[in-house]
Amino acid sequence: MYDIISQYLEYLELEKGLAQNTIDAYRRDLYKFAQESGRENIDSVTRSDINIYVRSLKEDKLAPTSVIRKVASLRGFFKWAYAMNIIDKNPASTLEQPKVPQRLPKVITLKEIEEMLHSGLTPLEHVIMELLYSCGLRVSELVNLKMTDVDMSSRYVRCFGKGSKERIIPMGEEAKRVLETYYPERELILKKFNLNTKKLLINEHGRFINRQDVYTFIHNRGKLIHKNISPHTLRHSFATHLLENGADLRVVQELLGHSDVSTTQLYTHISKKRLKEVYFSINTD
Repeated sequence: MYDIISQYLEYLELEKGLAQNTIDAYRRDLYKFAQESGRENIDSVTRSDINIYVRSLKEDKLAPTSVIRKVASLRGFFKWAYAMNIIDKNPASTLEQPKVPQRLPKVITLKEIEEMLHSGLTPLEHVIMELLYSCGLRVSELVNLKMTDVDMSSRYVRCFGKGSKERIIPMGEEAKRVLETYYPERELILKKFNLNTKKLLINEHGRFINRQDVYTFIHNRGKLIHKNISPHTLRHSFATHLLENGADLRVVQELLGHSDVSTTQLYTHISKKRLKEVYFSINTD
């Protein structure tokens, strides 16, 4: 079965253009199923094998989103295998996708954003904060930015989101300013370590900034406002603040790179919730 899984992963990479992180997640999910089912051949897998596996995921108290992803991995894999005539029958054809429990994303206020932005940041840290918040980038999009993805004259940032889908995001005056401050420092680092790279984000030790670097930095910034936050919190706040200030839902959808507007609509619920909180805080008498 592992050979078939490898073929499927190659299909996802070459034909579907999925990001490497997504493909790695599929690989872990499918290898785990192959191991736990005990089936060496894909055509010997039964619906009962799948049911037992899904039940074990729930019994292991995995987060609902993890169970949903693992079920989606199985559905996609067996659907592809059936379409390619590798199997005569799809054992996952009637497997239902679990519902995602709707939770409002965590957001922070504009005042809290400003507090984190004006607290002794280095030029590199300032760029990270600005691009995460004012452009609403995902952390993976941020760390993969190249110098050629930033157009200072037209003031836009080009990034590649899920499924390597390209999108163009306008860049504000403040983001442009902090980039202009960071560029000379970046040049000095390149010369110091004799580097020749198009990567945008490089630290003072000549090392490329990775996802964990950004998570650690944002988590530490959150301590200044006494909140446990992640890079995605800034993306959520970006979307919420735009909608609160009258931005069109479809425009926000494009800026975030959501394929379905229903995903973006979740932020309208946050705005309504915060509106109620403000109203009742004022009208407590």
